[in-house]
Amino acid sequence: MPLPRVSPRPPVPARPRYAVVGGTLVVVPSAARADGPAPVEGPAASGGAAPRPAGPYARLFAHPGARGFTLGGLLARLPMGMFTVSAVLMIADAYGSYALAGSVTATGLAATALTGPLVARAVDRHGQSRAALPATLLALLGSLALVVCVHTRAPVWTLFAAYAATATTPNTGGMARARWAHLLRRDPAARHTANSFEQAADELCFMLGPVLAALLCTALFPEAGTLAGCALLLTGTLLFLGRRSTEPPPGEERNRAGSAPLRQPGIPALLLVFAATGAVFGALEVVTLAYADGQGHRTAGGAVLACQAAGSALAGLAFGTLPPARSDRRRLAVCTAAMAALAVLPLLAALTAPLPVVAGALLVAGMATAPTMVTGMAVVQRLTPAGRLNEGMTLAVTALLGGIAAGSAAGGRAAESLGSAGWAYGVPLVAAATAAALATLPAVSARRTRVTAHTGGT
Repeated sequence: MPLPRVSPRPPVPARPRYAVVGGTLVVVPSAARADGPAPVEGPAASGGAAPRPAGPYARLFAHPGARGFTLGGLLARLPMGMFTVSAVLMIADAYGSYALAGSVTATGLAATALTGPLVARAVDRHGQSRAALPATLLALLGSLALVVCVHTRAPVWTLFAAYAATATTPNTGGMARARWAHLLRRDPAARHTANSFEQAADELCFMLGPVLAALLCTALFPEAGTLAGCALLLTGTLLFLGRRSTEPPPGEERNRAGSAPLRQPGIPALLLVFAATGAVFGALEVVTLAYADGQGHRTAGGAVLACQAAGSALAGLAFGTLPPARSDRRRLAVCTAAMAALAVLPLLAALTAPLPVVAGALLVAGMATAPTMVTGMAVVQRLTPAGRLNEGMTLAVTALLGGIAAGSAAGGRAAESLGSAGWAYGVPLVAAATAAALATLPAVSARRTRVTAHTGGT
């Protein structure tokens, strides 16, 4: 009996291989294979270990141009922590009045609150390169005019006018976050890491800026801090704007941008959270300096205050390695609650322990501020239309600055009226508790229903 003829088995088509590169799904077709598994290639074939994936920050800076605009952004942001201290020292030395110096810098803060959103709107509409450079040059002219006015002992009103002109300084941190949002629009985890890095960079600049300014103004001459800040701002801005390949297209999604960010559901309530958080920063600064002075360690006040910024920067970098939250609103509520809980530590330390223990308490308390800011900015990016992202983040910074001004005033008044500056640490505690309460408001959880390019979702 003849055996049945057996047809040879057709080759089994191999399954395509998939990979994700820079947020893009890449399909790699494989050759058809015969019966049996495909040969193993690479380190596994020779028994070697597979290469470990790069860390989140290494992957972040693997994008072309990312290192360049990050370096420029750091140089451009460092003067933001220098200009106020430099102006105060310069004006007080020339005119003999800290009250006048405080009034001039407060005027500049108010002008920034009014002008900042307008500059950010121009950046969104015309592009970072076209709008940010003229705004930076105008701000530099204001700073240089202030130096001339102080050096020549010009009338007091000229100081206010010159310093108000510096309000056109663009929000470099916001522009950097907008670039990351554009580059990583399909990679939520990488965007979370980028936002954490930017917050740590902010903390680092505001920690080193005042120290550098005080050193230059006291070791060289009173105007040295402002002049150095101008040089850093111009150099950093040119480096930042020079990386054109990473810049979001001007007017991106402008036809679908929607109404102004302030009219978006959830934004007004979120700005209140930022204002309360800013009050924490402002109160801690004044109260810590007053407490150190009261303990007979006036020169150590800046170093003690830097502990809070150092704790925040370290926590921000660690926070960036965590996966993004399923719900930014819930994470914001948790972060603000942690900020309120840790704000108890400086108060207890100031009432019961010496200054070094207060510095340690500030280091620990600062570890909740960067996660709060990172998560808050993530909510801003989610709620703000893509075509007005710079404007939305600048509104958040404006609210933060307003809170800093209010917290500084409240902290200073408490330090004078309570008799002991230690009790004045209750002011940042109350501000942190207020932020935690505001973060639980239902209005903060409002969601936009339109899909936007910078989030890749709703």
